[in-house]
Formats: sequence, structure tokens, C-alpha cells
Amino acid sequence: MSSLFDWFANKRKAEPHIQPQQEREIADGLWTKCEACNALAYTKDLYTNQLVCPECSHHLKVDSNERISQLIDAKTWQPLNEQMQPLDRLGFRDRKLYADRIKETQEKTGLTDAVQTGLGLLDGLPVALGVMDFRFMGGSMGSVVGEKLSRLIERATEEHIPVVVICASGGARMQEGMLSLMQMAKISGCLQRHREAKLLYIPVLTNPTTGGVTASFAMLGDIILAEPKATIGFAGRRVIEQTLREKLPEGFQTSEYLLKHGFVDAIVHRTQLKRTLAHLISIHQPFFPVLPSIFQQYSQKEHLPPLEGTEVLLG
Repeated sequence: MSSLFDWFANKRKAEPHIQPQQEREIADGLWTKCEACNALAYTKDLYTNQLVCPECSHHLKVDSNERISQLIDAKTWQPLNEQMQPLDRLGFRDRKLYADRIKETQEKTGLTDAVQTGLGLLDGLPVALGVMDFRFMGGSMGSVVGEKLSRLIERATEEHIPVVVICASGGARMQEGMLSLMQMAKISGCLQRHREAKLLYIPVLTNPTTGGVTASFAMLGDIILAEPKATIGFAGRRVIEQTLREKLPEGFQTSEYLLKHGFVDAIVHRTQLKRTLAHLISIHQPFFPVLPSIFQQYSQKEHLPPLEGTEVLLG
């Protein structure tokens, strides 16, 4: 009489041997998973759609280089002060020296600091553009960020052109202490002189825009735009709740909440942002009697196509 072990052994031999299916290899970077709905999108198509998920319209984070290519006409970008470097004047150290942290982040991102500034044409219209990059120490505002934005605004005032700043920041850079906080007043002063010259300033608030950036130039725009579902605020939700000892409302510190309460003028889908900015600039500064010298080889567009699918409340 055969044992139970023999019975299982004979049964295994009788069963047809099925080769395990090999998983298909996917080239690294070919697909991107949406962090909101987990849908897989072909990376090339995602970039064509300006890093907006085709399934749920979630706006993925965009680095400064990609943002510039989305907004500025091809071959018209003229960077300003791109070699300006941050210094560790306080000898600050947390888990590592601030100087080492700067060097490490520069090597990782290819940037000198958390903002890129320059002049360019946006749908044929001259503009001074500043783009913050969250990859560089959370887009924190240190002395270099403050100086580059200040010089950008001063140049725009000299050239009589509008300023657009794409905000993405965790706030002032703690490693620079009071020096970082001073940038809030410096940039605000430059914006006041720009305003006195009757020139347009538009900040675009992206996810996230918080801390000292929100408390200064992000909220000083003539028209304030924001991307959908962006986190915008000063202190964090948990800190506010602990301080006030009460629960904050649902959706607090989102661009939709701020639009409802009058802190933001419009929420604009990223794919409509360039067209919206061009229309706003053409409405508020329709004539540029003296085109900046670096743009004289280009001609301005006389008419722009109508806007579609953009939520705009200009009060």
C-alpha cells in the first residue's frame, strides 16, 4: 500500500509542467504613476499634457526648467544672474553643514539656488519671469532667492515690462536666519516701485506656497493666480490647530478655499496658464512702446485666441 507521500509525488508528476510567465520589463522612466489616483501614464504623453494627469487632472510637481519651457516662447529665454551663489555666512549646522547641504543640492538639481529668473516672450509679449524650484531645499527663500527676484523686478521696472513669479516654496530658509527674513521686505520694496511705475505683477501660486513667501511677494500681486488644489498658507495646519485648539474646516489652505474667501483671484488649469497670462498682460499692458533691446528681433502678436475652460474671477 502506497503512502500518502507517494500519492502526492505521483500526482505532481502527472500534472503538466507550466513554465512561469516572465514579467515584461518596462524601461525605467517610460511610465509615471499619478500620486493622486495611481493611474499609469506614458511619461512622454504626460509631459505633452504639461505634467497634468489625463485621468484625474491632478497637477504633478514641475521643475523650473520644465516650467520655463511651458511658458516662454522657444529661443527667447534670457536668464539673469544665473551664476549667483549662496554663502554660509552664519556657519550653520544641523545634521550637516549648510555649505555641504548647498553643494549636495546643487549637484543633485543642477541649479545654483531655488529660483531661476530671466526675460522672455510669452505668446509674443515681453515678460520678466521668476520660477521657484521646490527641488532645491524645498524652494526655501534665502539671500540668493531674494536678491535674484529683487534684481528681476528692478530690471522689469527699467524695461517697463510686467513681472510673473511662479511660487513654490516652504518659506524662508532657516539656515540663513534673519538674512532670509530680510528678503521679504527687500522684494516687497522692489514690487512697490514696480507698482508705482504702473506696471503689472502676477504671482502664480503652486503646490506648495507657504511661510515667508506667502507672507510677502506671493500675496502682493495685482492679480493672483493659483493652480488647482495647491496648498497655500503661512503656518502648517497642525500648528494652527494646536494654537487655536480647534479643528480647521475641510479643504483649509487649498487654492479653492482661498478663492472662495477672496485671497486668490483665479484658479487656472496648467494647460491654460500661458494663454491666461498672455490675455491678462495684453489687457492690462496692451502696448509696449519701447520693446526691450533683447526682444527687438521678435514681433508682438496683435491678437490672441479666445480662452477656453479657464476659471477666472477678477472681481
